[in-house]
Order: sequence, then structure tokens, then C-alpha cells
Amino acid sequence: LFLADGGGDFAKSVGLDNDISANGMGLRSKRFSMIVDDSTVKAINVEAKPGVDESGAAKILEQL
Repeated sequence: LFLADGGGDFAKSVGLDNDISANGMGLRSKRFSMIVDDSTVKAINVEAKPGVDESGAAKILEQL
């Protein structure tokens, strides 16, 4: 399931917001993926650099 966070409220509330205003991009969400089961976060994967090594489908499949 993919969910939109247009205003960034969720990202801000869990500390996954990224202020790149200095580059003219404003506030964005860090790239991340989560496994949530019955309203409990079982895993969270946050990218430290560009790419999808930590947040991509392969990582999620390993964790399921």
C-alpha cells in the first residue's frame, strides 16, 4: 500500500521531514519505507543517501 502525504504532516510528526530550502526545494520527506501491521510499525527503512538500497522493494521483501 502506498499513501500520499501531500502536506508532509506525517513525515514531520515522525521526524522524516527534510528541509532542503537552501537548494530551492523547500520541505520534503526523506525517502523511506515501513512495514506496519495492525497499526504497529514493525520496520522502518530510511535512505541515508540517494537511491533505494534501504527503502526499496528488495529490502521490504527481506523483512516480510
